[in-house]
Amino acid sequence: QVQVVESGGGLVQPGGSLRLSCTASGSTSSIYAMGWYRQAPGKKREMVATFTRGGNPNYADSLKGRFTISGDNDKNTVWLQMNNLTPEDTAVYYCNALATGKNYMGRGTQVTVSS
Repeated sequence: QVQVVESGGGLVQPGGSLRLSCTASGSTSSIYAMGWYRQAPGKKREMVATFTRGGNPNYADSLKGRFTISGDNDKNTVWLQMNNLTPEDTAVYYCNALATGKNYMGRGTQVTVSS
């Protein structure tokens, strides 16, 4: 089993920045990728960014240039740096960890962009 815990969400003004953190614990040796997803009110959950243990990031096309994912394999941690935030970025952000045959998702952290 793998446990995934997110942190770093909060309220930020438009144009501001936030950095989310996610740490996996438990049977982490089976993890080959981690990533971030988000779900806005009334919308489907969407992929934000993913990061493989090989260090290859992948982003949603609409977020390239504003969001940056990074990770530390030794710490089983990924971060999501979000810049120039807009109200449209308001959502619950979920971290997931992919292991062989398993997809572990955290409980999410709320990001609200509002003046």
